[in-house]
Amino acid sequence: MPPTAAETVKTPIWWSNGAFFVGVHVAAVAGMWYLPPARATRQTLLLAVFLWQAASMGITVGYHRLYSHRAFRAALPVRMFLAVLGASAFQGSVKVRGCLRHRLHHRFTDDPRHDPYAATKGLLWSHMGWIFFKSQYDRMKTIESKDLDSDIVVRIQHKYYVPLALLTGFVLPPAIGLLWRDPLGAFIYAGLVSRLLIWHCTFLVNSLAHWDGLQPYSDDNTSKSNLLLALLTCGEGNHNFVSSWLLSPSDSNSNAAHWLLQHSFPQDFRSGPSLLDWDPSKWAIILLHLLGLASGLRRARVEDISAAREHMLQKEIALVYSTDSTTDLEEQDDGWSGETWTKERLAEYAGADGRCVLLLRGYVVDVTDYMIEHPGGASLLSRYAVGEKRSTGNHGDGEEESEESRQRTADWAFHGGINKHSQAAKRLMRRLRIAKLQ
Repeated sequence: MPPTAAETVKTPIWWSNGAFFVGVHVAAVAGMWYLPPARATRQTLLLAVFLWQAASMGITVGYHRLYSHRAFRAALPVRMFLAVLGASAFQGSVKVRGCLRHRLHHRFTDDPRHDPYAATKGLLWSHMGWIFFKSQYDRMKTIESKDLDSDIVVRIQHKYYVPLALLTGFVLPPAIGLLWRDPLGAFIYAGLVSRLLIWHCTFLVNSLAHWDGLQPYSDDNTSKSNLLLALLTCGEGNHNFVSSWLLSPSDSNSNAAHWLLQHSFPQDFRSGPSLLDWDPSKWAIILLHLLGLASGLRRARVEDISAAREHMLQKEIALVYSTDSTTDLEEQDDGWSGETWTKERLAEYAGADGRCVLLLRGYVVDVTDYMIEHPGGASLLSRYAVGEKRSTGNHGDGEEESEESRQRTADWAFHGGINKHSQAAKRLMRRLRIAKLQ
């Protein structure tokens, strides 16, 4: 299919962003030439490492696991502290960088048009090339943002992000360096060099973690697990795990069915199921939980981990022995033994107040309990629900859509039109089926 006009429009260069990014690199190199590491004080170098890791925690625990994936809930003081640490990383506000753009990346992973850091556009692009362009993300409006808009910490940090970032990233380090009479060295190493460390280590998650490593849980996309990356990013190296999970809340009082997002299932507060996984961010969240400052820690179900691993093992066996590798659980005919409904029975069931029912590949799927947990938002599921009033026009000005058309549209949306769902998503939808339509 030839590219559309929107796809062929040249993306404008983001001059201010690029100039700042390059400028910090030049200033850091010049500073290290003027004051080599061998001449810097031990306190200054330790401060640089400490502030680098603190900013990294702000990104991994705050921006990524708390806000992007809602893997746990945090008390107000914790959210404030993480927002400050995240701002010191100079990677944008929680709302823009930490959530909306990252959620877009998960929904359209590897899509060269809609994924901001698409690995399919090359290693350099996914690492930092995207920084230099003002890309227009057409699908950004489909990303759920109500949880961000309702969080006062997110709103305040977004409003005052620039002065907060400058204060924590460039003013605070030399101020601390005054304690041992080395403000210049602290500015160079704990300010400039530390920003480069947090930038490139974080960017490695977009580049290296989609380029080299293992895929024990899923190969639905390019995400991979890499131990070196875990050591550099406070535990974010098990990227294939983060990208291959189906979760259920650990809270016993929650009625939610499961968590799900592309990269298959990333809402686990951990970056790996093993106690041996290097994941300081996980340990920090556990500590906050023990102190009563974090709750609702979400973790994957053991059976879902096993299913993901088994799926990959079967694919490897099929590849080695050149057997039929039809392991797509969505395509297999599992000999449905449940109820078979008429359209009238479906209409009666779906007509109940508050009920959300989808039609996928001829099956009735009840997603009512899952709605509040859907990363894309409840409204996205409701849009394709049976009985929902919707027109066939792009802006709601066409004729009312038929149920047959609604089913085709829901199938289209689920199987790549809105989100390229993973094997885990397909397994979840199979589990939520309640009937087959005649």
